Amino acid sequence: MSPAVSAAPAAVVKDPPGGRRAVLVWSIGVAVYFVAVIFRTSLGVAGLEAADRFHVNASALSTFSLLQLLVYAGMQIPVGLMVDRLGTKKVLTLGAVLFTAGQIGFALSPSYGMALAARALLGCGDAMTFISVLRLGTRWFPARRGPLMAQLAGLVGMAGNLVSTLVLAPVLHGVGWIPAFAGSAVAGLVVLVPLVLFLRDHPEGYGPAPSAAAAAGGSGAGGFVRRQISESWKEPGTKLGLWVHFTTQFPAMVFLLLWGMPFLVEAQGLTRTTAGGLLTLVVASNMALGLVYGQVVGRRQSSRIPLALGTVALTALLWGSVLAYPGDHAPMWLLVGLCLVLGTCGPASMIGFDFARPANPAERQGTASGITNMGGFIASMTTLLVVGLLLDATGDNYRVAFSSVFVLELVGITQILRLRGRALARERERVGQPPLPSSPSLAPSPPSPRTLATAAGPAPVSAATAVAVSGAGHPVGDPVSTPADPRPAR
Repeated sequence: MSPAVSAAPAAVVKDPPGGRRAVLVWSIGVAVYFVAVIFRTSLGVAGLEAADRFHVNASALSTFSLLQLLVYAGMQIPVGLMVDRLGTKKVLTLGAVLFTAGQIGFALSPSYGMALAARALLGCGDAMTFISVLRLGTRWFPARRGPLMAQLAGLVGMAGNLVSTLVLAPVLHGVGWIPAFAGSAVAGLVVLVPLVLFLRDHPEGYGPAPSAAAAAGGSGAGGFVRRQISESWKEPGTKLGLWVHFTTQFPAMVFLLLWGMPFLVEAQGLTRTTAGGLLTLVVASNMALGLVYGQVVGRRQSSRIPLALGTVALTALLWGSVLAYPGDHAPMWLLVGLCLVLGTCGPASMIGFDFARPANPAERQGTASGITNMGGFIASMTTLLVVGLLLDATGDNYRVAFSSVFVLELVGITQILRLRGRALARERERVGQPPLPSSPSLAPSPPSPRTLATAAGPAPVSAATAVAVSGAGHPVGDPVSTPADPRPAR
């Protein structure tokens, strides 16, 4: 072994062993996330009831989801810092307390203003769950299991969306507002008990390296965050990731989070039961296609741009067909097709993370992923508000209101086409750089990208593979589970 090869890093973090206890601890965290998704999506099946209860119009109703998404998006980077500083258990416990209090407050709110405050509180707690669950996966399972655990967490989150559609909607219709929402809040208290009693940040003896802990508790956090954001945003891959996430995610999120049920019932003349079934179809399609998208992108990186743009084009085609249908109501087969295609939006949005990941070194992965993740939320918040305003301005003309989807898709496609050349060129440049000599198995010939990735650490898995679905889950990359950057330090 040459002297260069023998120069290993001074500190090596042991790989967690996994096992039954790891599964138990991780399951507690995922259960908290599952409940958070139920609470998050509960308004999507109660939009009409909320409008009647608080005596508000469409634009005021959209403010519920708009505020919730705004809080969620704004908390992404702060939550990452909190997890590093306080540990997973404390952040996840705080999140569970906040989103349970928000759900109870929403159930009992006598006025629109108090209901808004409750949804903001819920969004704040919800924002603390997914990043914490990702961190649990990396702390309790071997690195090779990280992508699988992230996939499973995302699928569990989508299952929470199914519960809100299949269970909460009929309960709400049967027993009324307060019993339905206050009763669902009991689930938050149920998961809080094992969380406090049994969850641990990491197995004994497998804590974070001392240097990482010191960095988490060090001073100058504000300056550090500013530097992280600035350096990440300079990379064209980060910008491209944001615009891919922006363009692909929002049509399904807007449909599921608020406007799908009113559109299907009021504009398409369906019963609530049938409309709920179509919303369920969107979620089921999302869950089924998430793994497919992840496998395609993981095996063939060149498919990222065509797959993202193809998803946007297909979504626009189905939306246009439904809105432009000459009759009063679109036929059921066309609505089913729309819901199946909307299920591709979440998996396609994960492609954005696969552009941000190679554009940034390991120490910036969380920040870059947070920036990327904000893209879809910005588009969703904008569309939620615009649809509400247009409904009020046009007398509930859903065709005009939902036409705003095409405007944002056009903006996003323009940015993707503008940035893809620079981002892909920069990515090829980075992959082509030789890695630091850290493995005796490196061949003397110029390494291929696969060899580079193998030398750098665990086999790279695309972000699309690592996290199967979004809308529901809205993931942010975990720097702990990201392979080390093969480039020399700058």
